[in-house]
Amino acid sequence: MAGPTTAEQRGEREQESSGPPLTRRLRPTRLRLRLRTIIILAIALTLLGAGTVWLLYGSRWLRVERVSVSGTRVLTPEQVRAAAEVPVGAPLISVDTDAIESRLRSKLPRIDTVDVVRSWPHGIGLKVVERTPVLIVQKGGNFVEVDDEGVRFATVSRAPKAVPELELKLSSTGSTGASLRRFGEDRLVREAVRVAGSLPSAVARIARTVKVRSYDDISLELNDGRTVAWGSSERGALKARTLTALMKAAPDARHFDVSVPTAPASSGS
Repeated sequence: MAGPTTAEQRGEREQESSGPPLTRRLRPTRLRLRLRTIIILAIALTLLGAGTVWLLYGSRWLRVERVSVSGTRVLTPEQVRAAAEVPVGAPLISVDTDAIESRLRSKLPRIDTVDVVRSWPHGIGLKVVERTPVLIVQKGGNFVEVDDEGVRFATVSRAPKAVPELELKLSSTGSTGASLRRFGEDRLVREAVRVAGSLPSAVARIARTVKVRSYDDISLELNDGRTVAWGSSERGALKARTLTALMKAAPDARHFDVSVPTAPASSGS
């Protein structure tokens, strides 16, 4: 015969019988709260995204109102702006900066590099670097400017100061003709550019002409009539140092030969 039920036993039965129903009651409530939170967050994100799209594309607050130009030397800001064709009034975010860069480089060969940047909230900035002539080529009564990569980028009516003229004394016969057939005129122009870029600063300032007869027969004529046999463009830094020392050692000489920089020579007085 079972004995009397103790208080502890009654408590255990009550806990066992009341536990599961409480868990079942709480679980649906938590799920509803989580679902409600997710829905609210989704609505907020949707509204935020729609507002951002409208702000960038539909509002009047973030549209192109001005185009600034910097870095020009020969070109004018007006020329750059005209060639860039920036769509003033368009949403700033929609401006195709790559297309603007392509137009500028195509229409204005004087431009070496250009950086097109958005200047929030209303501007487009055009940061231009122009090509610098290291040689000029006479063409009729004008002069074609050539940069340090051998690119002929502009024709001007007046020769820029302190820029030597390139003379291509090329022939289709003999060793000169062989050099022309082997390297081509464009390559020989680039070799002359390399020579011009290797000149000591004191010589570069007074160089009047760079003459090219073949790949390894490049010479200089200075403003005072002195001449320099440079040879090829190879070992340019060594030739520059040798020429500087040679001019100091023989200040009255009229001709200098550094075509073989380890055996330089000077002559005339």
